[in-house]
Amino acid sequence: MNNSKLSAAEKKSLLKIARVTINEYITDGKISRLEISDKGLLTQAGCFVSIKAKGTLRGCIGNFISDKPLFQLVQEMAVSAATRDPRFYPMKEEDLADYDLEISVLSPLQKISSTEEIEVGKHGLYIEKNFSRGVLLPQVAVEFGWDRETFLRQTCLKAGLKQEGWKEGTDIYIFSAEVFSEKDA
Repeated sequence: MNNSKLSAAEKKSLLKIARVTINEYITDGKISRLEISDKGLLTQAGCFVSIKAKGTLRGCIGNFISDKPLFQLVQEMAVSAATRDPRFYPMKEEDLADYDLEISVLSPLQKISSTEEIEVGKHGLYIEKNFSRGVLLPQVAVEFGWDRETFLRQTCLKAGLKQEGWKEGTDIYIFSAEVFSEKDA
């Protein structure tokens, strides 16, 4: 994202786009084509969209890279988080009455050579070994009060690896995220 920060108005727009897209898709199976001119919404960056219901995770899907404008990736990830997260049943119309959104706009992945480079609260983790992959966003470690080792162990578990899998032949990447939610707006 070339280190540019989104304005408060752009963040609010992305949250609104995500909510409208989810609601439209769940009620009539469509995703509206939008005409957007805000520069920040046209940048190309990865993002994750998280859906929470009553404060609990209800869906979270994202992509690290994009060949399309940020607002379009937000639309795609919002629909995916609502309907394709394998941990949850697809949202139904009755679920639309009560949910909150959080969007994480991502920096590019950066491979690290030492776990000492990981800053809990600043970095998210992406771990890869053979065909196993796991990702946890920066805010997850903070939410659960994890230290660096716990964060690494939990990311390995998410990847389907042993807890200590990060110690043996694993590629570890860090990234940062600009995180904002409807609760902040």
